Amino acid sequence: MKCPYCGCVDDKVIDSRASSEGNAVRRRRECTKCGRRFTTYEVVEETALMVVKKDGRREAFDRKKILSGILKACEKRPVSLEKMEEVVTGIEREISRKFDREVRSRDVGELVMDRLASLDEVAYVRFASVYRQFKDVNQFMSELRDLLKKAGK
Repeated sequence: MKCPYCGCVDDKVIDSRASSEGNAVRRRRECTKCGRRFTTYEVVEETALMVVKKDGRREAFDRKKILSGILKACEKRPVSLEKMEEVVTGIEREISRKFDREVRSRDVGELVMDRLASLDEVAYVRFASVYRQFKDVNQFMSELRDLLKKAGK
């Protein structure tokens, strides 16, 4: 590790401990040349998860896109931002657990719809209407019938 003060590459580790969130190791170091102390963090290098779109294009997974869609679906609904963030975090965890490097956009959309169905039925229908690109009222009514059947169980 290069000393940020003098540039020397020789140091000694004085203390190591897990960061407060547990996703990094915090190391307190001392430069052997100038004697100054500095802190470094060691984290796991994660491979970027790619989303495979319907047309075959690939783009980096973006949590903000999921949150944006959920925010639109939940607009003017009694759903807190905290709940929406929890949904996004849950989706993100499930994707990381189930998929290694690539996930189809269809799988992401289905996960969002599953979570929205249990969070808020109106938000679910709003999201589904955009996601499934309803062409007419019959498709919309079909989705509502399915939702009512699930709610009745």
